[in-house]
Order: sequence, then C-alpha cells, then structure tokens
Amino acid sequence: MPEILDQARKQVLENGVGLDEAGVLAVLNLPDEHLPAALQLAHEVRMRWCGPEVEVEGIVSLKTGGCPEDCHFCSQSGLFTSPVRSVLLDIPSLVKAAKQTAATGATEFCIVAAVRGPDARLMKQLREGVAAIRAEVDIQIAASLGMLSQEQVDELVDMGVHRYNHNLETCRSYFPNVVTTHSWEERWETLRMVRESGMEVCCGGILGLGETVEQRAEFAAQLASLDPHEVPLNFLNPRPGTPLGDRPVVEGKDALRAIAAFRLAMPRTILRYAGGRELTLGDLGTREGLLGGINAVIVGNYLTTLGRPATDDLALLDDLKMPVKALSATL
Repeated sequence: MPEILDQARKQVLENGVGLDEAGVLAVLNLPDEHLPAALQLAHEVRMRWCGPEVEVEGIVSLKTGGCPEDCHFCSQSGLFTSPVRSVLLDIPSLVKAAKQTAATGATEFCIVAAVRGPDARLMKQLREGVAAIRAEVDIQIAASLGMLSQEQVDELVDMGVHRYNHNLETCRSYFPNVVTTHSWEERWETLRMVRESGMEVCCGGILGLGETVEQRAEFAAQLASLDPHEVPLNFLNPRPGTPLGDRPVVEGKDALRAIAAFRLAMPRTILRYAGGRELTLGDLGTREGLLGGINAVIVGNYLTTLGRPATDDLALLDDLKMPVKALSATL
C-alpha cells in the first residue's frame, strides 16, 4: 500500500481531515496498479462522511449563447465561431423543464445563464421563473448566472434560491490561460459573497484544459479552502470552434485518479459528476467513479452537449444499491 493511502486512511477516513495539496498530488501521481485501492478508499471516505445517498440534479439554460466572455472551453462565447446562438428561454419552457427534472427523482433544478453577470432583465425573468416553478413543482432551485453584485446576491436569497453555482474552472495559476476577459479573483469574490449570504456554494471546474498534474492538485486545494457544499467535476468535451476545440480528452484512468484525489481532499463535500464524463469514462468508468467517491450526478443533457439518458443513470444507481436523495431530506 503506498504511503499516501496509508496516510489518507488515518487522516481522511478516520478523522475527516482532507489531504493538502502535496497529498492530493501524491494521489494524482499514483501508478495504475494502485488506482483501485485509491478508489476504494475514496468510496469508504464518501460512505463514512457523506453516507450512501446520491443527489440527482437536472440543469436548464435560461439564456444560451452570445456570452461576452472568452472562456476558451465554452461554445456559448459570442467571441468564437462555435455554433451556439443567443436564445432566451420562456417561463412555460422553464416550468416544463423543472417538471421533467422532478419526474426523474431529482431534488435539484439549476437555472443557468451564459452571461458575465445578470442584468435587470435577466434577474426579473429569473424571479418570475422561480415563482412559476415553485407554484407547480416540488424541487430545490439553484442558479448559475456568472459574477454577482452584493445587491444581486441579496435578491437571489429573497427569491428562495438555495444554492448558487459559480465555477472557478481551474486553479488560480492556470486561469489566465483559459479566460482573459475577467479574473479568477473576480470569481472568488462572488463566491465569498454567496457564502456569507447563507446560500449553499456550488463550485467546481473542468479538468483537461491543459493544466499540469501539479495544477490539478493546486485546484483541489483551492476548492477545499473555499469549503463548498458541492463540487461539480467536469472533464473537457472539446467543442468545435473554441480555442480548446483540438485538445485531447482526459484519459479515463487520470479522470478516476482525480475523482479519488478530490474526494480525499474534501471528505464531506457533494462531489458531482458533470459534463464530459460520458466521453472520458463511458459506462464502465461512470460506475467506477460512483464507487470511487462521487455522490451526485447531473442527469440528462448539459447546456450545449448531450449527456446520458436519465434512465441509464437511475438504473445504474439502483444496480449499485445507492439511494437517490429524497427532497424531504434536503428541506
């Protein structure tokens, strides 16, 4: 057994204290033959500190495309040639999407907008949308609208949005290679205000943007210091027309190593499968990740890419005897 896994068993499994950056790096550098042991330990940590339940979430885009920012992985940027045009979703469509999400057994419905930050029109539409969903669907509502002012944070709290997603995307040292139209620090400031407001913080990122293994460890440590309620883990799905459109997909074993390492860095956090897992891991890898520290999934499609059918994920959870978290338990 590698020394880092012995250390993690005592520190993380027994005491609930996450690995630091050096410890995460050691896990990310484990040879393939020790990967099953790392995943098994990460699974034990997840079961001990989070329990067996899996949180299921659906997402829908309130505003798709036409974003003024230059996030190099994103086909919704209006600055690239990627084929996603700007469109705003109407309220009946939003309610319909929430109903479809609830019908899968999901407890969480996240409304996403491709913007630098919300303007008055978007905030008004969100308020109307949240009210309409609440009137017809029994589901928790989260939002992801980019960078916020304090006034907007307060308005979201007033609407009853219980969780806010704002991904840091990658570590601080690599961020300028991925986004140039705003800074990592600006994202961090929004997250600070969200945390202080009492809303739950959802913050993760994308692996495979060109970062080094050392920078993946840096990213895990920075996320751990934020202590988010949830970390969505995406793997780059290279989109045509974006600056990262030609990047290779993350190797499956590297993705699984990252899942184990991030779980060992954040033993109590909801670690959610997000975009790119189908491409990177396939069916078998998806199962391994759920037995290696993952305890939440986004079901159905993502914002601009197709996911697995919700029925496939729910059948897999049933096969693994992992109960879907009931809404009553989250209220």
